[in-house]
Amino acid sequence: MARHHHLLPIAVALAGVGFLSLMDAFMKEAALAAGAYSAGFFRSLMGAGIAIPIWLARGGRWPGPRALRFHLIRGVVSAFMALSFFYAITKLPLAETIAISFIAPVISLYLAALILKERIHRMAIFAALLGLAGTMVIIAGRLGNGEVSDDTGLGVAAILFSAVLYAYNLVLARQQALVAGPLEIASFHSGMGALVLGLAAPWFLTVPDSETFLNIFAASVLTVCGATALAWAYAREEAQVLVPLEYSGFLWAAVFGYLFFAEQVTLPTLLGTALIVVGCWISARKRPEQAAV
Repeated sequence: MARHHHLLPIAVALAGVGFLSLMDAFMKEAALAAGAYSAGFFRSLMGAGIAIPIWLARGGRWPGPRALRFHLIRGVVSAFMALSFFYAITKLPLAETIAISFIAPVISLYLAALILKERIHRMAIFAALLGLAGTMVIIAGRLGNGEVSDDTGLGVAAILFSAVLYAYNLVLARQQALVAGPLEIASFHSGMGALVLGLAAPWFLTVPDSETFLNIFAASVLTVCGATALAWAYAREEAQVLVPLEYSGFLWAAVFGYLFFAEQVTLPTLLGTALIVVGCWISARKRPEQAAV
């Protein structure tokens, strides 16, 4: 019997999360300089300019009705999800913003059961709750230190709104990956984001300076890489297995937050991260029923 290739999709998903976490660091730089809306719009526009020619050169064709429906829905959801997230990272430290967003995988586990009809295993729930517990330790540590500014409330509200959209986005990613290839998904993801955000351009768009454009371009490349990697992984593994791996994004965010913005990692951050890593490890373990297909 052929063995279930369980670890490769997990490794690719972890890489995808890493790409997107580095993208967040570049986007925080850009959003602080040009505003969350302009940075988000140009990121989507540049991402589309990168992904679409590659997709077409590799024989890309206009998708069928079912795939197009998922592209359109996810494009709209992702546009507002990204915009609210980019706004949040201008108000909160990068690692803490990522930490609060970890409520999304917990929500998406139950959306996967409701929409995808996946059976939620007890260990998958335990892994998600461990990650959430780690997140709460981190947030409690920051609040306990009194590191709360006037913008904290706005930032927390924005990231919670983004997290709800991200939970649905994770489920859409699984549905989308079953009917379309990674390059097609990356192309429509960026293209739809540019179209949706572009509707508000006459009122909110400002043209960034050259340094900010370079940051946005780097973020665009990382977005395409991350979206392609995650699409490949979600086409080969259940959402409930891959969703808890989103918690590894905090590890990347802690590193990039320090390197880009000198954001310090505190003891509660380290304790919370330990819980997150344990949750990811539990999720990555192969269950007996997955030994063969």
